[in-house]
Amino acid sequence: MKGLVCAGGNATRLAELTRVTNKHLLPVGRWPMVYYPLQLLQRVGVREVLLVTGQQHAGQFIDLLGNGRVASRSGDELLFDLDLSYKVQVEAGGIAQVVGMARDFAAGDKLVVCLGDNIFEHAQTAAIAAWGDGALVFAKDVPDPENFGVVVYGADGAVADVVEKAGDVDKRYDTPPSRDAIVGLYCYPPDVFDIIDDLSPSSRGELEITDVNRAYAHQGRLQVERVEGWWHDGGKHWGDLADVGRLIEETGANK
Repeated sequence: MKGLVCAGGNATRLAELTRVTNKHLLPVGRWPMVYYPLQLLQRVGVREVLLVTGQQHAGQFIDLLGNGRVASRSGDELLFDLDLSYKVQVEAGGIAQVVGMARDFAAGDKLVVCLGDNIFEHAQTAAIAAWGDGALVFAKDVPDPENFGVVVYGADGAVADVVEKAGDVDKRYDTPPSRDAIVGLYCYPPDVFDIIDDLSPSSRGELEITDVNRAYAHQGRLQVERVEGWWHDGGKHWGDLADVGRLIEETGANK
């Protein structure tokens, strides 16, 4: 089992904070944001991790993370110890495109994918340890499902489909068919790259990770687990960064 951290993008929603740096390098609590997905991957048993980012900030990630063994500045705490490698995404093309870039790195192993701006109270270790042969994703009930890819359930309650931003990206639905948003932690078997090879760009010109999840849903191979504890998407608004930092101080993260 190997890990992938997706840490590209321009993060225009964070305005002036990301004019000269990548959002995943911004502070959340006492750590840079990117530390949290790296720690999560270590907690679930991953050792080898590929980090994909844009070429403008690749050097900053290497300066910060080096070979993946990162200790606190005081030297009295090892924050994580990973075998870390890097790859550059030259132009934005969607999360599924980034996953496709990990084909040679995965080399036939299962792949745990974490978006670099997603932070979890719990590392979801039990669910990932029990992961079977298909794909595994995590869902959270959200108040604004129109802004996410959401799960579609059949009459029997089984996972039937996945819809990306209903009424906007996916025109099949005027409104979201559920409030169960799929968050930025995905677990894929080795055949995920075959699925990505068959994708076409969406209406916004990207290879959508929702289309990958939909393919597994249609095959009856998509497992959806509820997120344990709180979950936060750190790329929405600058004010959220301070709020989640305080939350981490109160509850901890990646427990």
